[in-house]
Amino acid sequence: MRGFAPIIDAQVERLVLGSFPSAASLAAGQYYAHPRNQFWRIVSRILEEPLADLPYAQRPPRVLAHHLGVWDVYSACERTGSADAAIRNARPNAFVRLRRLAPGLRAIGFNGSEAARFRPLFEQAGFAVWVLPSTSPAHAGRSFEEKLALWAAWWHAPQGG
Repeated sequence: MRGFAPIIDAQVERLVLGSFPSAASLAAGQYYAHPRNQFWRIVSRILEEPLADLPYAQRPPRVLAHHLGVWDVYSACERTGSADAAIRNARPNAFVRLRRLAPGLRAIGFNGSEAARFRPLFEQAGFAVWVLPSTSPAHAGRSFEEKLALWAAWWHAPQGG
C-alpha cells in the first residue's frame, strides 16, 4: 500500500506526523477519513475553524493557512486491516525533503506512539517534538477532551516545544 503526499507548503511551521493511512482513509483518498477518527474534530477546535464540517477538499488549504502541515512517517507498507501493530515492511517517507518543502518548520507533533518511533530522528535534526495521543478510534485510553487538551498544549506552546 502507498500513503499520501504531504499537506505542506513553504509556510508550514508545525507538522503532524501520523503513522500510515487507515483502510478507510486509503479507500477515500483522504487523511483521517475514518468517521470515528478524532483528528479533524481536534484540529477544528485548536484552529478555531469548522474543518470537520467542511468537504475534505477544503480542509488542506485551511490547515495550511494556519501554517500546519499533515503527513505520515511511512510512505508505503504491508498491512492487514488498519492497526499500526499490523504494519510490516514499512518504508519511511523521505524526510530529508522537509527543510526544502517547509524551511520554517520548527515543531513536530506525532499522532500516536507508532509515529513517535521517529522522534529521535527529528530531535537530532533540531525540531521541537511532542508525542500526542492518537486520534484513532482504536486509542480509547483518553477521552476526547483529554486528547484535545494535550493537542492544544502542543499547538499553543512556543515553537511547539
